[in-house]
Amino acid sequence: MKNTILIVEDELSLSSYLTKELQFEDFNVVVANDGLEAMEKYEEHQNELLLILLDWMLPKLDGMEVLRRIRKHDQVPVIIMTARDYVGDKVAGLDNGADDYITKPFEIEELLARVRVIQRRAEQLSEPDQTYQIADLTLNTKSHQVVRNNVNIQLTRREYDLLLFFLQHVNQVFTRDELLDNVWGEDFLGQQNVVDVYVGYLRSKIDGKNDRPLIQTIRGVGYSIEDTANED
Repeated sequence: MKNTILIVEDELSLSSYLTKELQFEDFNVVVANDGLEAMEKYEEHQNELLLILLDWMLPKLDGMEVLRRIRKHDQVPVIIMTARDYVGDKVAGLDNGADDYITKPFEIEELLARVRVIQRRAEQLSEPDQTYQIADLTLNTKSHQVVRNNVNIQLTRREYDLLLFFLQHVNQVFTRDELLDNVWGEDFLGQQNVVDVYVGYLRSKIDGKNDRPLIQTIRGVGYSIEDTANED
């Protein structure tokens, strides 16, 4: 099981503090203090990384550019650490492939809770591969390949987890709270509307160009995945 966390943070006191706390939790820790060093450390340790804690404002390369470069060929989980508490900035980070974000200053317990969510997800993904299918949509848990109508669909890690959960529970309706608990984890401390945001992302990729929508909104309740074309 991958157990290394890459911290990319130019504030030395914060990176030192996070290193001590994460090592106390039995993680291996690698530290980079600017964007270029982040890419070097990433390339050196990418096969052992559980996740990356990535500061937004960095010297040499900013966090968004580091994230874009990594996302060209890797879906390693990334949590953005930022003092920018604007909704637009958070959306930009998620749109560029971040799995989560945490706003500075933060309590270490909140960060550790988010790390545990990713750790549990990694443990689940290490289980034997399986293929799920509904209509012309398939998902393979080993290759992480998602295909609809013979077209490969690229998903972020969170979008993938959400789709996998839906496919494991076809025709079942889940509230936002239930989706938060099962996909984001019971330790997640963000806002409930993050579910709506990610269902929207997933729907645009899975159903956006298809006249046979699978992801359903059950008004007043929540969401489900259903093959409505098979209903009488």
